[in-house]
Amino acid sequence: MRSSSSSFAGLFKIELGMPILPISCSSPPWRRISSSSEDVYKRQALCWVHAERTINKLIGINTKATEEIEEVRGNIWDFYAALKDYKKDPSKQQKVLLEKRFDEIFTAKPSCVSLKLALQRLHNNKKELLLVLEHPDIPLHNNLSENDIREYVKKRKISGSTRSDSGRRCRDTFTSLKKTCRKLGISFWEYLQDRVSHKNTIARLPDIIRSHTS
Repeated sequence: MRSSSSSFAGLFKIELGMPILPISCSSPPWRRISSSSEDVYKRQALCWVHAERTINKLIGINTKATEEIEEVRGNIWDFYAALKDYKKDPSKQQKVLLEKRFDEIFTAKPSCVSLKLALQRLHNNKKELLLVLEHPDIPLHNNLSENDIREYVKKRKISGSTRSDSGRRCRDTFTSLKKTCRKLGISFWEYLQDRVSHKNTIARLPDIIRSHTS
């Protein structure tokens, strides 16, 4: 039974015409989200929600420090809103303005030392945080990715990990297929029946994805 499942997993991986890749990967202190480009390993953007938490968790030691932290948080969320607007209607002029505004926010010199260090840390990740300016199609946060991996976490809590690499590949392949079908509005059960019976009346998932994005 185990070998049969493994062969089915291989069949579906070939049918997909692409590797089954992780939905998200972690890079402390923020989690990374992959862009929608084919070169997902080389193009990764940092999640803005996790990045802002670097500031949010700071505690001011006095009134001035607290006010500085709140001012920076306000600036960051205003900038985040501007990035969302840019995604809807990107332009070279707006790109330059946003890059300049990013530097203004994250090169500020507050009196609060912990805030200053946090801003420097974020500024060092400018390329990853502003990757959306080059690729407006990528998300600004990884909440969707976290929802996608929730099923893996639940299964791990209930039944533990898989016993073999073959089992892991089967689990990852079928979970990925199920979630992809769900997002495309395709019945996963009908999809499985179509592939196992070799009818192939349902188009290849990569083709459907491309048709939705074209």
